[in-house]
Amino acid sequence: MSRTPTIASRPRWRSLALLALCLAPLLWPLQHLAERYYGNELISQNRQTLDLYVANLLGTLHRYEVLPQILSDLPALRAALVDPLQPLAQENANRLLKDVSLQTGADVMYLMDPDGKTLAASNWDKHDSFVGRNFAFRPYFSDAMAGRLGRFFGLGTTSAKRGYFFAAAVHDRDRVVGALVVKVDLDRTETLWGKTPEQLLLTDHNGVVILTSNPEWRFRATRPLSDEERKAITAIQPYPTRDPKPLTINEKAWITQTQPIEEIGWNVNILAPRVLVDRPVRTVVAVGGAALLVLMLLLGLIMQRRRHYLDRIAFEAEGRHELEMRVIERTSDLEGLNSRLKQEVLEREQAQQELVRAQDELVQAGKLSALGTMSASISHELNQPLAAIRSYAENAEVLLDHERTDDARGNLKLISELTARMASIIAHLRAFARRDRHAPESVALQPALDDALALLAKRRRAMEVELIRDLPDATLWVQAGETRLRQVLGNVLANALDALTEKGPPRKLWLSAEQTAEGVNLSIRDNGPGFSKEALTRALEPFFTTKTRTQGLGLGLAICDTLMRALGGELLITNHPSGGAVLTLRLRAGASGISLQPPEDLSA
Repeated sequence: MSRTPTIASRPRWRSLALLALCLAPLLWPLQHLAERYYGNELISQNRQTLDLYVANLLGTLHRYEVLPQILSDLPALRAALVDPLQPLAQENANRLLKDVSLQTGADVMYLMDPDGKTLAASNWDKHDSFVGRNFAFRPYFSDAMAGRLGRFFGLGTTSAKRGYFFAAAVHDRDRVVGALVVKVDLDRTETLWGKTPEQLLLTDHNGVVILTSNPEWRFRATRPLSDEERKAITAIQPYPTRDPKPLTINEKAWITQTQPIEEIGWNVNILAPRVLVDRPVRTVVAVGGAALLVLMLLLGLIMQRRRHYLDRIAFEAEGRHELEMRVIERTSDLEGLNSRLKQEVLEREQAQQELVRAQDELVQAGKLSALGTMSASISHELNQPLAAIRSYAENAEVLLDHERTDDARGNLKLISELTARMASIIAHLRAFARRDRHAPESVALQPALDDALALLAKRRRAMEVELIRDLPDATLWVQAGETRLRQVLGNVLANALDALTEKGPPRKLWLSAEQTAEGVNLSIRDNGPGFSKEALTRALEPFFTTKTRTQGLGLGLAICDTLMRALGGELLITNHPSGGAVLTLRLRAGASGISLQPPEDLSA
């Protein structure tokens, strides 16, 4: 009984073996397709890597490209070139170059006279100082003295470090008195490559390897050099050797991709080991063979397990029953979870409403805090007219005793004008401190700006800040809350004055506005130090501040941003190209109104 199935199964296994022999040739096209796929994947990946590396390299160079032209106008450097025998001028130039080098991250900065001799350098206090050395043989020096921006890659003859040099001429009126050179360290761009199977190979216009992830390839020539190229190498000495040895690479072992950098005349190459393609291809072929074998085994198992069909059906029925029970339990759990989620949604909505009320209270507290800060200035503004009123009243009493009614009437008129002035100051404070309606309305921009400037007038005059207004004569109407708009303007102007405290005279504040298709853009610019990179990204976050804890909590701009978004507008911050910060208020256009005065009763 046990031998019958074995005899019957022999033809089946022979058929499976014959089918396997017929399907085996399919592994060859599978290998071909795998080679194409993994080869294209590797090329695409390396192309992206090349793009990233080139972008990083050019970004590093562009960051320092304009630096020599900017620094060449510094008086301290010009003074060192005009009077090179003055020790104080040379010391000032050395310290200035060292400070700028530390701030910008440049490797070395040095100043050269018309003969190519280095007069001052950022490494003047190092053992490998450039001071006193002559680099007139470098091409960047001749380019700079000719009025062009000098560019050059080479190995430092003093420091023996690779670097990219930028040079610009230093002018004294119309005369070139020297050159300023900035050296950028490129060793870090080489170390960024990391330890990967792919190798980096960057060659210059001579075809000589200048940056590579393989130290043995460094300063090797990838092509034969002409006599003119060898003479140029001997003259300018860009490499540690005057006769670069040839570099021999087995092309069959590497997949090479090249990307030229036309801006500087270099080529970047990535050499990927061919094994990176061969290994996955072998894996695919092995998997294909294993899959074919598994297919054959599955067919055999299917034929053997047909007799167990009924047992499997029973087993599956039992599994379905167990699954249904689990589904019922899971459904019950989900219903309970859904109920808890509904309760959490209700609690979250209540918390959101509490947050809105808390934000409203925080805005009001910010306004009252600003009023407290301005109280000393406002009391001074009120004390002056009060003292004058008392003096004019006493004088009027004396004049009436002497029956000089016309002079007394003049004193009374002056008292009336001083009273109106005090009423105006108090009206500005009441308009700033009161709670605003949340519904936007049509508001005249110029009067609101005048109110904010009036509250800060004494501080601005005390700081000797020049106010430059570039506002249109026609009234600009915007959609806003009157009080909220005044608070935003007051906070932004106060921040501008805070920034100007860090700068010496002259201090300037520009106000400009323009009508756009969407509304009105009001720009407030100062000539202070401007925003740092961190402040540009986080200035509108609550509690972020560059001041000390006693100077502020970092809520001013955050509140202004919240108010502007509530009004349907936008608050933008940036730095001006000429220096200082620029804050732009984008407001929606409003319908033209009738009265330009604030709705505050000035006679109260």
